[in-house]
Amino acid sequence: MDWNAEVVEQIETHWRTRLRPRLDGLTDDEYFWEPVEGCWTVSRRGQSSAQRSFGQGEFTWDYGDNHDPEPVTTIAWRLGHLASGLAQSVSRRFGGPEVDLDTFEYAGTADQALRQLDDNFAAWIDAVRREGEAGLLRPQGWPPAFADAPMARLVLYSNVELVHHGAERSASSGTSTYAWAAADLLV
Repeated sequence: MDWNAEVVEQIETHWRTRLRPRLDGLTDDEYFWEPVEGCWTVSRRGQSSAQRSFGQGEFTWDYGDNHDPEPVTTIAWRLGHLASGLAQSVSRRFGGPEVDLDTFEYAGTADQALRQLDDNFAAWIDAVRREGEAGLLRPQGWPPAFADAPMARLVLYSNVELVHHGAERSASSGTSTYAWAAADLLV
């Protein structure tokens, strides 16, 4: 059995049939919608109320230390998390362009975010595919706590993140929570 092909097929199928189709038609209103006050989101530089903001460019991504309970996040935050995480993985593990939370340029519109996500997913899945089965067995090298763990662990964790945040998007899609809340506000 070719384990690399199996892992790639699993996440590509999820991407193609579940996650990505649910993002089609995403509007800027949905992208930035804050269901409760104090959501972590993507904000214009200098306008965030979060403990910390990351990013280069006009928009930054909210973050904070010691967050218990976990904050509610916007779709903008979730897509920024996925796009920047994939870009960092390609950078650190597969020789892609250097990028980290401070240098990633977070998207200011839903369309920009979807292009970033598409581009970074394509770069990441292509890099994973090129690893082959032997590449899944090599050590990750970073971060130090996982330096000796196989690349397969990182790839499987990335798959979990894509499924997890895709499920969050489904729960807050334009045909469910956002539409319900918008209709309720009009009454």
